[in-house]
Amino acid sequence: MTFGKFSLRATAAVLLALTLTPAFAVSLKKPADRKAAPPFELKNAEGQSVRLSDYKGRIVLIDFWATWCLPCKAAIPWMNEIAEKYKPQGVGVLGISMDDEGWDVVKPFVKETAVKYPILMGTKRVGELYGEVDNLPVAFFVDRNQKIAAIHLGAATRQQFEAVIQSLLKAK
Repeated sequence: MTFGKFSLRATAAVLLALTLTPAFAVSLKKPADRKAAPPFELKNAEGQSVRLSDYKGRIVLIDFWATWCLPCKAAIPWMNEIAEKYKPQGVGVLGISMDDEGWDVVKPFVKETAVKYPILMGTKRVGELYGEVDNLPVAFFVDRNQKIAAIHLGAATRQQFEAVIQSLLKAK
């Protein structure tokens, strides 16, 4: 279901709930406390395999999301901007859709919302590897050594994500 089909009252109620929900700060783990990011191989919309290891040596923002998730949809414009802004500095953004309906709903959604970063189709196994990804959105920040440097649960702001990315970039 798209945002545009929600009634004004329903949209206002969701937005109010989001503003009243406490924001979870994103804090970087110390390098010694970081664990290896679970490896994965998932398919993109063209059926090509994409592996986390393809991004070795780069910082990766892995965003678990779904088409029905309003905070996920609200983040797409600034996630596009982050992907474009930091790509030259060695940062990759990967969206992992956890939609049960698969590409049938994800492909039109990605086109409608003009997602510019790679989208992969998630699996139950990948969700389990990353800690039972049941509540969305969930973002994982993976450092250049393929270790999880930070995790963010729930709705986020561009400023929160950029602060983590900038810290990881400084830690060369």
